[in-house]
Amino acid sequence: MRYAEKIRIPHSPAARSAAAAGLALAVGLTATPALAAPVTGTAGTAAHGGLDRYHDQRLSWGTCVQSPDDTAGRDLDAAGVQCADVTVPLDYAAPRGRTITVAVSRLKATDTRHRIGALLLNNGGPGGTAVESPPVIRTAMKKVGARYDIVGFDPRFVGRSTPLDCGWPVSFPWFSSGAGRAGFDRQVALSKSLAAKCRATNASVLPHVTTRNTARDMDVIRGALGERKISYLGYSYGTYLGTVYTQMFPGRYDRVVLDGAIDPRAYGPRLLKGAVRENEQALSAWAAWAAGRHTTYGLGRTRTAVLATIDRVMAKAARGPLTVGTAPDTFRLDDTHIPTLLFMGVADDTDASRAFLAEQVSVLSKAAKGQQPLLSTEFTKQLRFALTGEGSASGSVQMAIICGDVPAPRNPELYWRDIERARAAHPLFGPLTENIGPCAFWNAPRENPTRIRHDAPALIVAATGDPRTTYRGSVALHDQLPSSRLLTLKGANRHALYGEYGNACVDTKVNRYLETGRLPGKDEVCGK
Repeated sequence: MRYAEKIRIPHSPAARSAAAAGLALAVGLTATPALAAPVTGTAGTAAHGGLDRYHDQRLSWGTCVQSPDDTAGRDLDAAGVQCADVTVPLDYAAPRGRTITVAVSRLKATDTRHRIGALLLNNGGPGGTAVESPPVIRTAMKKVGARYDIVGFDPRFVGRSTPLDCGWPVSFPWFSSGAGRAGFDRQVALSKSLAAKCRATNASVLPHVTTRNTARDMDVIRGALGERKISYLGYSYGTYLGTVYTQMFPGRYDRVVLDGAIDPRAYGPRLLKGAVRENEQALSAWAAWAAGRHTTYGLGRTRTAVLATIDRVMAKAARGPLTVGTAPDTFRLDDTHIPTLLFMGVADDTDASRAFLAEQVSVLSKAAKGQQPLLSTEFTKQLRFALTGEGSASGSVQMAIICGDVPAPRNPELYWRDIERARAAHPLFGPLTENIGPCAFWNAPRENPTRIRHDAPALIVAATGDPRTTYRGSVALHDQLPSSRLLTLKGANRHALYGEYGNACVDTKVNRYLETGRLPGKDEVCGK
């Protein structure tokens, strides 16, 4: 999840954090032989499995503005970006049937004499947008950016593409089970109702909301752009999507950068089960930071004292919800909600993000003491996103992708047993990462998950303390792709690095690869 992660990654701390939580969700499936076979061939050939009319379509490039109040579209226009819609089949097994559109944006190369090709972007999620990203990525690419057509796209049913919204009362269904069975039973009921809402509102498309179909859409985009091969930059979940593309379409990609990588064998609805240790370490590091700023936030003068403040907040919230904010933005937070906020808050160890989390914990601490602290605009937005249906479309499509990719266990008691086992050693995050979600009640996927069967010479970028897609996942993917190289940033508790974190060593090495097309001779390491 570019979680925020990186759950695209939106660029405000609140949006980034909300994004990140989403990545943690789940996935499942069964196979349909007609879909499981990858399409082969190259652009310009007739070997597209009946998809020639999609690969050969002429795109109508024009303004990115969709409505009078579309400020994002106006910003893209001002940056020289053009937008278009790519038509793709809803069901690749029936390409003459129903179609949908995928929104794309393009910032064309200015150094046309030395043009390298097209660079396709995915910011993670699943369900993250990237239409808005070409100007940001061109800045990160420095001089080599002028040699690429930088292409963003909103995956099927995301953002400006054909939309999907299940009408959920919450924006994403990823909360803790809380301190006892009653909280878990509420989460079971919520998850079951959310899955039912999606079936009731979007049953005809849900089987086709998958990563493998998004990879197929990427290849249609490649064909519609007239490119024999495309380069790719993916963050978080986008690393999984990029890996899937290399396996389904070998020979159709050039330079591939995977930032914050996922081990494909671990991807699924319970992806974050193995990330508790990294998140506890990140929370501990944040607590030390907050202790050094006790005069500002009042959370405690030592790391231990700050963590004890969190324990007191959780204990109070377990006895009854904490009320924060003022009408019309009043929110009630119990012990199922607070771990999610903390989890989202530790995915970035920059001072700005740490300050945002400290502000939140300060508010919760005061509320636990019976005070009525004011909420900042950013915290209000985050709570509105997490606890209301304001972002229903975002959560709906994210869950649809994960649940459509990989099946989740269906017995609620299995989750409860896992929660109880985890609670003793990990009382804060264990009941969160082990909790049930809507995928337990989703229809079975139509295809088996993608497995690595082809080597791919990608550049994998990872931080040793990444709390979302853990460093272990990047190492595992590197092991499965012998021709890949691993670029490690030591000592950072951060998810998503290139062009985001401001580490000159990482950015320079990625740009060198994008410029030359040559991977380093061996794995490389950068310092924080």
